[in-house]
Amino acid sequence: MYHFTRNTESTNNRMGRDTKTSSHIYGSQQHQKEEYDDDNTMDDSDSQTQYIPIRRNSRFYTSMRGRNKQRRDRLNIRENTREGVAMKSLNAGQTGRRKVGESEGGRGKVRQSTCFSPCMTPGAYQEYGQAEDSPNPSEGTPSPAECALTNPESLPTVYPAPSDSWKTLMAHIELLYQEYRDKANQHEIQARRLQDNYASTTETQESSQTSEEGSPPPIEHHRSNSTLSRLQSSCSGFNLWQDLPEIKSSNVLDILSPQQIKLQEAMFELVTSEASYYKSLRLLVSHFMDSERLKATLHQSESHFIFSNAVEVLSTSERFLLDLEQRFEENIVISDVCDIVNRHAANHFGVYVTYVCNQTYQERAYRKLLQERPEFREAVRHLEMDPVCRGLPFSSFLILPFQRITRLKLLVQNILTKVEEGSHLEASTLQAHRELEKLVRACNEGVRKMSRTEQLISIEKTLEFKIKSVPIISHSRWLLKQGELQQMSGPRTSRTLRTKKLFRSVYLFLFNDLLLLCKRQPGDRYQVFDVAARGLLRVEELEDQGQSLANVFILKLLENAHEREFTYMLKATSQSEMKRWMTSLVPNRRTKFVSITTKLLDCPQVQCVHPYVSQEPDELSLDLAEILNVLDKTDDGWVFGERLHDQEKGWFPSSVAEDILNRDVRTQNLKQCFRVHKPDEGSQEKDRRKMGSRTRQ
Repeated sequence: MYHFTRNTESTNNRMGRDTKTSSHIYGSQQHQKEEYDDDNTMDDSDSQTQYIPIRRNSRFYTSMRGRNKQRRDRLNIRENTREGVAMKSLNAGQTGRRKVGESEGGRGKVRQSTCFSPCMTPGAYQEYGQAEDSPNPSEGTPSPAECALTNPESLPTVYPAPSDSWKTLMAHIELLYQEYRDKANQHEIQARRLQDNYASTTETQESSQTSEEGSPPPIEHHRSNSTLSRLQSSCSGFNLWQDLPEIKSSNVLDILSPQQIKLQEAMFELVTSEASYYKSLRLLVSHFMDSERLKATLHQSESHFIFSNAVEVLSTSERFLLDLEQRFEENIVISDVCDIVNRHAANHFGVYVTYVCNQTYQERAYRKLLQERPEFREAVRHLEMDPVCRGLPFSSFLILPFQRITRLKLLVQNILTKVEEGSHLEASTLQAHRELEKLVRACNEGVRKMSRTEQLISIEKTLEFKIKSVPIISHSRWLLKQGELQQMSGPRTSRTLRTKKLFRSVYLFLFNDLLLLCKRQPGDRYQVFDVAARGLLRVEELEDQGQSLANVFILKLLENAHEREFTYMLKATSQSEMKRWMTSLVPNRRTKFVSITTKLLDCPQVQCVHPYVSQEPDELSLDLAEILNVLDKTDDGWVFGERLHDQEKGWFPSSVAEDILNRDVRTQNLKQCFRVHKPDEGSQEKDRRKMGSRTRQ
């Protein structure tokens, strides 16, 4: 009912008394009477303030009530004037607008008459109007900028977006998703290069400054620092949150800290990239799928193989974009987007799995139609020449859904690196990342399952067993590597080393749980003469054995088809082939450098600067700007690496990647990786229970 402050000066100036409600006075009368005699014995200078009951109809009570009423009237006039100016500037003619604020990442209504800062203590809380009326309103109350610095999650105030701001933003997004993706990847590579060089330059300058104290840093230092912060603030390259007219016209950039601005840029990139993706996806449906000329060249089943459920994917993206639009219109200082990502990933993004699982049939049908149907080829070429496609091929539109679901996970990871640890936003972002990780894993497994089964069927048709036959086709089995090696077939003497009879050809089929050793037969057929479980294999490299025994390694079968131990000496054509076979045969074999699982904060790293598509099962397909830990290298230009964002391992040419030289940058990349893949409490509890049950057993 009344507005009070915790200002002791104003309290003591009011005739040495403080106003109290009748209930407080009635409850304190007895206590005051008991202490009255003791207070009279004290000196006048040390006497405590006595609270005398005030009657409701007394002259003092009436005057205080009148003053409070006048003060409330003045505050209402000020608030109404301020509200009218703000509403007129935001949206002329609009009588009201929903105000949405954030407290710990959530959404709630905010009253303009109250100024509440999350960094205030309960004793420092004051009504906004009374703080203005006090002679020193800022005394004891932190400023909004100070609150933003001390609490990165707190939003300074609510800035509703004008009604036409979203349409204006969408109109300025001119890039198709393919163009955005390439530009964003190149931008990220350049940012990492600049960060790497800047960190190295900083170390050199610090060492020189220690030798020459008092020397000012050079101008290039500040220039590169500002450029670096600009590049790190956003990876989209075509739209910056801080460049929006609504942001420039407000004072929000003065209130937010640099880390908060980076977080806003990361969330804004997710929004704008989804709009770009929706634009490209709509082009796939309206320009290609609904084309009458293209429809005339396809049967109904062929059209289903080519386009699958693209219409459902489009409607899912539209629903997702509408929720992001609503969040943006509520407040141009975005509170959170990962809660929306989490909800849609759990409830609506299942259509992506259906589309991606059809990818094997899609690629096969598309290649067949291009080769065997000229009218289809001409129709596709005519549609690709339309200016709306911007010179992009039809196949780049077909792979959009799989690229988007992978990129969305990386965008959430980027947000996670910029939120405060232990905050509500971190919990929301981690949950969204886990949902997207499940989705990407389901997509990968769906694609691999279709191709693996077909591959096993084709391999089984070419095998002849000289020993007891082994069933090849299994839902839990897939091919890891196949190829020809040379087996040493005699004693290692100086005479046999000079002859070609020392080695004979042997063909290996390595599955995830089984190894087949075969002899090649005419007509692309293979005769199996030995078999072993993959878990019973051991390898050992022979070093410094001369030119004749170069690239030779020992393969030991602890238990072969005859249930006995057997050793083979195998020779590869190059060092990279030898190491690739050894890594595939024994996956837990010790590598030259350590894996991410060791939790060490430094390891050789590279970033991909040219995309690479794997040619063999043990190779790793790479996209631009991906970071990998280097586990092993060969002298002939191959690298065995572990990708940070999903911890997939594989081989790739060293020519498609470049080294990250600075140790601090590598450490930062690993710390971000550990944070992203931090296990949740449920999985940790499950692991503890499992370990406890093993201990009891």
